[in-house]
Amino acid sequence: MKRWFIRLVALFSLTALLTGCGYNDFQRLDEQTKSAWSEVLNQYQRRADLVPNIVATVKGEAAFEQDTLTKVIEARAKATSIQVTPETLNNPEAFQKFQAAQGELGSALSRLMAVSEAYPNLKANQGFSDLRVQLEGTENRITVARNRYIQTIQEYNVLARSFPTNLTAMVFRYQAKPSFTVANEAQISTPPVVDFKK
Repeated sequence: MKRWFIRLVALFSLTALLTGCGYNDFQRLDEQTKSAWSEVLNQYQRRADLVPNIVATVKGEAAFEQDTLTKVIEARAKATSIQVTPETLNNPEAFQKFQAAQGELGSALSRLMAVSEAYPNLKANQGFSDLRVQLEGTENRITVARNRYIQTIQEYNVLARSFPTNLTAMVFRYQAKPSFTVANEAQISTPPVVDFKK
């Protein structure tokens, strides 16, 4: 009878301890993180799928700058060549590499859209106009998906670093996950120099 009572108390204590340890919260937030990341990838893929159509439409403009098109094609190839796995979320170097490739594609597309303003025939092309609207919508979706991902990462990382759940994180080796960063953070944090003497 005494052994049964000790086992019951131990089981009750273990249950109470595990309830406040955050294990289930780690599982829930890890799944939310993966889901949010999948949506980011989905939107990046949507953008990558638009690129061939945009390039084909722009190629119809005979005098269009070939260098700009080449950079878009190369950036898309680089961005789509990086294999993304669930482990990418836990590997800051792989995550940074993927993020840099997507940033290059975004920059190349921005340059393409800026350069296209100088071509009236291209601007008047309904197909190009429709693709441009789709691209803008996709860029907005990417921003929304990234913001959701950043929020879930923040919740996960706060849980991993807060007491007493940080003890659970140490026991089960739950590491903080990398978040999106601004590629040119140093550059944009430097205030612009204004010189009226020129």
